[in-house]
Amino acid sequence: VNDVLERIRADEEISAYLEAQNVNPVVRMGYNDHGAKHIEIVRGAALRLYDLLKAGGVEFNGARDQGLEEADEAVIIALAATLHDLGHVVHRHDHSYYSIPLAADLLDRFLGELDRYDLGDATRIKGEVLHAILCHHSTETPLTQEAGVVRVADALDMEHGRSRIPYERGRRGINTLSSKAIREVSLYPGEETAAMVEIEMTDAVGVYQVDELLKHKLTDSRLEEHVRIVAVNTHTDSKELIERIEL
Repeated sequence: VNDVLERIRADEEISAYLEAQNVNPVVRMGYNDHGAKHIEIVRGAALRLYDLLKAGGVEFNGARDQGLEEADEAVIIALAATLHDLGHVVHRHDHSYYSIPLAADLLDRFLGELDRYDLGDATRIKGEVLHAILCHHSTETPLTQEAGVVRVADALDMEHGRSRIPYERGRRGINTLSSKAIREVSLYPGEETAAMVEIEMTDAVGVYQVDELLKHKLTDSRLEEHVRIVAVNTHTDSKELIERIEL
């Protein structure tokens, strides 16, 4: 997947989309970042989660069902994580649906430039990427583990208030208070599951953020049995453990 990642980062059209897709949600609607930084975090988390799940013996069915190579699992995940929010250039609302035609056109060109795929395999890769893009939104149910990884990884961008409307805008609702409490998100091999997501928070109110966002996306992701969520409540300065909450 490394050669594909290099091409993704060097692609001018993708870079332009990542900049443009931030305008509607951030500039015009006052939401949090959905641009290049968000994509970098989600893609990194998705590939890290994929590695942990594979090391833990979890089988993936997206590439396999299409007769593709095992190495294509990570390619599907990397592309879907990169392109999942393209639809924001149209509108924040229903953006996952708008992402589909935009990503389809982009994938035709991008995959066509890769020597490793003939037209048939490129078409199959495209279909799996589009499925994962659509299913990153909680209203659609993933039918592959690849799509489930992208769905869960999208919720892992929650450190330092990133996952909701910024606290500094003066809004003090439970979403913003909870978001501000999230200090760090880490992925580790689990003892009883293939992967463990550890959420370090500075106040117990952070559990609301984890429960409403991450746990909600883990539900029906096809990964529930393989991913464990643990919230760790610490003091702001000393990082002294106050409580450990398993969700």
